[in-house]
Amino acid sequence: MATTTGRDAVELMRVLQFGDSTLPVGAFSFSNGVESAIQTGIVRDLESLKGFVLAAAWQSAQLDGVALLAAHRAALRHDLEGVIEADNALMLRRVGDEQRLMSTRMGKKLAQLGSGLFDDELLVGWLAAIADGRTPGSFPVAHGLMFAAHALPEEDAFAVHQYGVTQMMLGAALRLMRVDHLQTQKILFDISAGVHDLYVQVRDVELDEMTGFAPVFDVLVAHHVGAHVRMFMN
Repeated sequence: MATTTGRDAVELMRVLQFGDSTLPVGAFSFSNGVESAIQTGIVRDLESLKGFVLAAAWQSAQLDGVALLAAHRAALRHDLEGVIEADNALMLRRVGDEQRLMSTRMGKKLAQLGSGLFDDELLVGWLAAIADGRTPGSFPVAHGLMFAAHALPEEDAFAVHQYGVTQMMLGAALRLMRVDHLQTQKILFDISAGVHDLYVQVRDVELDEMTGFAPVFDVLVAHHVGAHVRMFMN
């Protein structure tokens, strides 16, 4: 009879904890474009919601995912400058102040949470670089650092980040439109089935090749800034 080793069980618990949707990093404050998509009619029913979240997951993989993997690999080499390079490269490609605010606010909170849970010199160094203005402190890079600190696989870090993006948007949709928990869980289940394929697409992409062309999202970011009524910061 096959058994799970103690180390495997601990790794699984770490992945579950770092991927928990209730992690106190402020994700509930953001909708990642869902609010404006509903206000403008781009998202109007379950089918359009699923398509919108799927597109966001694709863009996240092409941008955030590439930076996350680069940061994770740099962290395993104990290369703080490599982590900072990935962080800055991502922010140069993120359009819109609200998108940057979302990523950096959640990234800093995740890093601060990690520093309170365990000792890691690289994580402390990255937080100091954020305080000094040397690096923005993005959420995907924080994920890469958290997972590398415990020698957790890069694909797990990638999957947890993708899960977080999808879950954030579906959680916002529950508060903004007529959908229920079962329907959003079905969307999450279907989208999650493609996470390995997304990882395979981006795992060999270099930082200077990172791109996620999705003009609709950029327009919605601009729309949200000028919205008169809104529930979310993004």
